[in-house]
Amino acid sequence: MTIHKEGRTLLFILLIVLVGLIWAADYFFAGSIIRIVIIATGIIFYLIFLQFFRSPVFTIPVHKKQVLAPADGKVVVIEETEEPEYLKSRRKQVSIFMSPVNVHVNRMPVAGMITYCQYHPGKYLVAWHPKSSTENERTTIVAKMENGTEILFRQIAGALARRIKWYVKEGQPMQQGEEFGFIKFGSRVDIFLPVDATVLVKIGDITKGGRTPIAELA
Repeated sequence: MTIHKEGRTLLFILLIVLVGLIWAADYFFAGSIIRIVIIATGIIFYLIFLQFFRSPVFTIPVHKKQVLAPADGKVVVIEETEEPEYLKSRRKQVSIFMSPVNVHVNRMPVAGMITYCQYHPGKYLVAWHPKSSTENERTTIVAKMENGTEILFRQIAGALARRIKWYVKEGQPMQQGEEFGFIKFGSRVDIFLPVDATVLVKIGDITKGGRTPIAELA
């Protein structure tokens, strides 16, 4: 387990604040129950941020015909729908909701060349809102596999997540399970699959980014 680069500066600043808070509590409230409450609250608050920015280290399984979950979280949508932005065709959509306690590293569901990458500013509706896919702040990324199949996935900001980070650009080759982005705090990731893909998860299933197979391609 490591600390993600997106959180290192913030965690360092918060650590300084925590040390100052402990000093102040010792100085002004020595021997008081207030001192214990202040210190305990500060430590709990820091640990919450610390766990949010954790980045697990693991071996990534490579399956050319399987699509891996792009994020840790819970499956909240499985449906056939129209993808109007880039693919402009019917697709199977699988959406994964990431709560504040999930790992927020986003990983490539398949290996391929990035053929499209677009950022869209927008609203901050709760991540499970039906219109969050089209109205919230989001990025749309498309990977073209060796066989020519294109898989589209979308990072969507939620009510708390107001900072989407992505590390890919068009023309960049990426490996399955490789990190492509990060979303701070609660959020959602949508993935659009060919209609003949077999979905391997169901609503309510818990996924692990870069490890859980969510679909198998024909």
